[in-house]
Amino acid sequence: MAPAVTHLNLWKQHLGRVPESVWDETDLETLVLADNSLSEISDRLGGLKRLRMLDVGHNQLTRVPDNIGDLDGLTDFLYLHDNRLTSLPASIAKLTRLRYLNISGNAMAHLPDAIAALSSLIELRASDNHLTTLPPSIGRLSRLRELHVRNNRLTTLPDGVGRLTELRHIDLRGNPLISLPPQLAALPKLDKLDLRWVSTLGSPPWLDDLEARGCVVYR
Repeated sequence: MAPAVTHLNLWKQHLGRVPESVWDETDLETLVLADNSLSEISDRLGGLKRLRMLDVGHNQLTRVPDNIGDLDGLTDFLYLHDNRLTSLPASIAKLTRLRYLNISGNAMAHLPDAIAALSSLIELRASDNHLTTLPPSIGRLSRLRELHVRNNRLTTLPDGVGRLTELRHIDLRGNPLISLPPQLAALPKLDKLDLRWVSTLGSPPWLDDLEARGCVVYR
């Protein structure tokens, strides 16, 4: 009997479509399909129950299979960056053990409230989208350490960000910010706030307080 395949790296293989044989490898823990000009991913993805890491970045995907939430073994990374996604399926709320999510470089105008259910998330990257707001429920991501949302259309952040007590790094570069919630000043572990290329924001006095306690504020 052939040994089980647990890791499969098909990065930049000019596939165009995923071979059906990939979905038969139900012991896979790591699957890399990045940079293959893929326009769709089969719903058979939901059968790879042992996946811990999935990379489908740098493709041409316009949707993620609705059953991606069935991959409840995803604990390490989910890379969906640099595609053509406008939304995420509600089932993503089931990925409660996922620690790293990258959805940068898509065409999303909003993040679903379901994202707040990702209770193990440590790093969220959603830069280079069309986001005009972040969901107030983002404050439920109690383990989040890094929030990257540069080059969007954000004018402010929800007050719920002030509940992210593990947050170390916020990247807000290139957003048309008008205001920021003063609750940011109370985040005990925040050590980097990046406000470069933001010309629409004044200088609230609490920014000085952040810097005084050691947080690096780029502006």
